[in-house]
Amino acid sequence: MVSKTVLFVFLSLILLKPSAAQQSSVSNYNLRWTTPGINSKGSMPVGNGDIGANVWVEANGDLVFYISKTDAWSEIGRLLKLGRVRVSMTPNPFKGSGFLQELKLEEGAVAIDYGSAKVKFWIDAHNPVIQTEIKSSIPVAVKVTYENWRKESRPITGAEAGSVWGMGVRQVSKDCQVDISQEPDVVLANDQKSIISYHRNPYSIWKGNLQVQALYDFDNYRPDPLLHANFGVLIRGAGLKNQDDTTLVSTGAARQFSIAVYPAGRQGPVDAWVRQLRQQAAVIEAVPVQKRALAHRQWWKNFWNRSYIYITAKDSVQREQAFIVSRGYILQRFINACGGRGGSPIKFNGSIFTVDTYETGGPQKDLDADFRLWGGCYWWQNTRLPYWSMLESGDFDLFAPLFKMYMNALPLRMAATRKYYGHEGAFFPETMNFWGTYADGDYGCKRDSLPDGFVKNPYIRYYWQSGLELALMMADYYRFTNSSSFAKDTLLPFASQILKFYAQHWKKGPDGKILFDPAMSLETFHTAVNPLPEIVGIRVVTEKLLKLPNLTGKQKEEWTALIQALPAVPLRLKGTDTLLAPAQAYSNKANIENPELYAVFPYRAYAVGKPGLDLAIRTFNARTHKENGGWQQNSIQAAYLGLTREAKAMVVESFSRWNKEMRFPAFWGPNYDWTPDQCHGSVAVTALQRMLLQYEDDKVTLLPAWPAEWDVQFRLAGPGGKNYEGVVKNGKLKVNPKKS
Repeated sequence: MVSKTVLFVFLSLILLKPSAAQQSSVSNYNLRWTTPGINSKGSMPVGNGDIGANVWVEANGDLVFYISKTDAWSEIGRLLKLGRVRVSMTPNPFKGSGFLQELKLEEGAVAIDYGSAKVKFWIDAHNPVIQTEIKSSIPVAVKVTYENWRKESRPITGAEAGSVWGMGVRQVSKDCQVDISQEPDVVLANDQKSIISYHRNPYSIWKGNLQVQALYDFDNYRPDPLLHANFGVLIRGAGLKNQDDTTLVSTGAARQFSIAVYPAGRQGPVDAWVRQLRQQAAVIEAVPVQKRALAHRQWWKNFWNRSYIYITAKDSVQREQAFIVSRGYILQRFINACGGRGGSPIKFNGSIFTVDTYETGGPQKDLDADFRLWGGCYWWQNTRLPYWSMLESGDFDLFAPLFKMYMNALPLRMAATRKYYGHEGAFFPETMNFWGTYADGDYGCKRDSLPDGFVKNPYIRYYWQSGLELALMMADYYRFTNSSSFAKDTLLPFASQILKFYAQHWKKGPDGKILFDPAMSLETFHTAVNPLPEIVGIRVVTEKLLKLPNLTGKQKEEWTALIQALPAVPLRLKGTDTLLAPAQAYSNKANIENPELYAVFPYRAYAVGKPGLDLAIRTFNARTHKENGGWQQNSIQAAYLGLTREAKAMVVESFSRWNKEMRFPAFWGPNYDWTPDQCHGSVAVTALQRMLLQYEDDKVTLLPAWPAEWDVQFRLAGPGGKNYEGVVKNGKLKVNPKKS
């Protein structure tokens, strides 16, 4: 390990200018394929943060892509595709050789070279439009076909029921006993120069979901977010006319074509949605494509300049590992950017890049691209992981959908707390619809004599970590951005309600301390007294908030009292070794987490440069679950503990393991969830960052777990609006902290 360097920010440090051999750029990691992708498992992802596409070329030369949007929520709360588009050229430019398809990361685009024809595919970073630009050396005719699989109402049954997990589908839940259907789309008829298709939610599960959970009156405070939502596409281009309602053909052969797909969503009457969609397209078309393309490329240039990690090595084996890790880091960041700026947060189980399983074996075979295992709910254990990586990468704009979702749900969670427990504050379910409720299958539909608020699913009955950990993430976000408005409008209102819940919910024990009982320790120990994640989490979050400026005397008094009321951090003996424990008492084990290591990550009570490091390392070495992959966070914890060898091995392994049925080497999974698994890549990204840089308040530690055999050129964000640029070569570091 390179020597640990605790850096207090001095602007006098000098950046070592990298040598030519060390210089790198994101374009070095572009993907270049010399054969077509054949089907959707050979697709490349592209997106603008809200709109996405899986793009591939089939064996016959057709360009095909799925269209997705971050907030295309159906009537039953599933995140649906907006359809599939096929572009064909005549004469066919694909000759079977000389083919090149390249993901141009620096441009956020896919370039396809057939030889006689070239195609550029991109999704405008600033506007809701997908562009397909064709340039051919000879005149070609073009056909554009919109393909849709939601043609009629049909029940969701069999393996597909995994995509509506938690909704109480009759065949998988004896408790809720409901039938769930997928409703059809509509294609507008008799258009002359465009294709318009949309899905309209004719009904909604929202009100019934509130009623099951005894939140009858909450619909007075917020409109139904699903009912009569319309989302779909308009497709058109100069020189194209309708052959039929789902097909456009060129009016003649030409050397250039520009095909535009305009996705959009809106609640309300269909005619208003269609009118808005046409107006939106007209506004975008009024700006020359070349001007928009320039602004689009600039956005991606700025994105890649925010931060980077380029690893090299002299030894050939190490050099190959360094390339795989650098590429995995870059591609996962790319996926986050493609799907992280929309109306809803990143979905852990596929983001907006799920594809069909028509050519896949296993229990989930022959399903359409709307399928994603574990359904439409947000699971905090998974959702959080992409976002922990965004602080040091400086991708602060990608946090907005996450913070917005939880802030929008806060009033409902405050109402639920009053309804269920008769006190103030707010708690959030581990598994949550985007509007803030449990899935019915978790909460339980047949209540009998159960009290309001009692959750039937024992895996999440008392699992309320999400609010606490999100409060810490918000506190870190404030430290990085110095945004006083964020602290005032988001951090304090949210965190105050979370801490109020913890201060009021449990009684005091004989020792005068809070007695967390009944409780659980994550999903792993369903029965627990005084669980460590709660005790450490509350202390860490409260101490962070007490450092904020402009607090009231009441806030300081209440939060100080809460810290003083916490029981001691639970410990256990293993032989003669004292270790951190999951809880003071714990039993009924049902999952494969190490709750005691939440003290290391996410809460960072134990880390390099902090007291108790030896205790935490002993605990890590004695951990029950050593798995690496999916949402397992051992690699992040190893980095925080300065365990270089362990952290490096796990990061290399993670970035080397994608779904081998997929061609794109950052479509991880399915692991515990679904492909592309956003937990898996994001854990490895966060671990790699923390090997390079760790922070606490305004203090930064550089290279706490960096292997000496890896050289690296990096730029990462730190607290206080500073960026840290540096080079490690032959085990020596030069760094330059800069103001953003």
